[in-house]
Amino acid sequence: MEGLAFVDKNLISHSRGLPAGGRRREWMRIDFRELLGKRVLVVGEVGSGKTRLLARFLEFLVDSGCGPEVTLIDLAPSYRGVGRLVEEHTDAVRAIRYLKPDKIFPPRLLGRNREEVLKYAELNYGAAEKLFGKFAENPSKILFINDLTIYLHRGGVEELLELIGLAETFAATAYEGSMLEDDKGSGITARERRLLSRLKREMDIVLRL
Repeated sequence: MEGLAFVDKNLISHSRGLPAGGRRREWMRIDFRELLGKRVLVVGEVGSGKTRLLARFLEFLVDSGCGPEVTLIDLAPSYRGVGRLVEEHTDAVRAIRYLKPDKIFPPRLLGRNREEVLKYAELNYGAAEKLFGKFAENPSKILFINDLTIYLHRGGVEELLELIGLAETFAATAYEGSMLEDDKGSGITARERRLLSRLKREMDIVLRL
C-alpha cells in the first residue's frame, strides 16, 4: 500500500477524479507515512469524512504490519447518521486493539433540555474515562480516538494531553461546525469549541475537512 489519500469535502479516495455532474473539485493529498510520529487532529462538520479518513489511515497501518501497535478508542454515538463508528468503514479494526463503550449518547440530539444534555454528557465522560484508563494501564505506540469532542463536553485538555503523551503517534477526529450548535442552554457547545481550540494548538497537524 502506498499510503496516499486524496481528500475532498465529502469523499475520501486514493485517486483523483470528477464528482457527479463533471464539476472539478479541489483535492488535498495526504501521505500517511508523513503522519507517523506526529499528533494529528482531523476536524470538520457532520458528514465531512473525518471518520472515513481515520479508517484509511488505520488500513495503511494494518497493511504495513503495525496493527498490534495500534489502539483505537471509538467514542462515536452512531445515531441517525451522526458520529459513525470506525468499524462501519473498515474491517481493519479486527487487527488492532479496538475499544468502544457499550453506549455513547449524542447529547445535543437526544437531550430535550439543559439537564438532559448535561446528563448524557456526563454518562459519556464516565464511559470515555474507563477506556482511557485501560489505555493508560497498557499503552501502545499508536493511539487513535474517534469523535474526541464527546470527551471534551465534560473532560479536560490537560488530562487528554497526558494520555496522548503515552503514544508515539496520535490521530483523532473531532467535530467542528454549526449543525449541532443547539445545546439547549447547557453550555457544552461553547466548552467544546474553547477546549478544541486549545487542543489544536498542541497538535503537529490539523486537517480541516
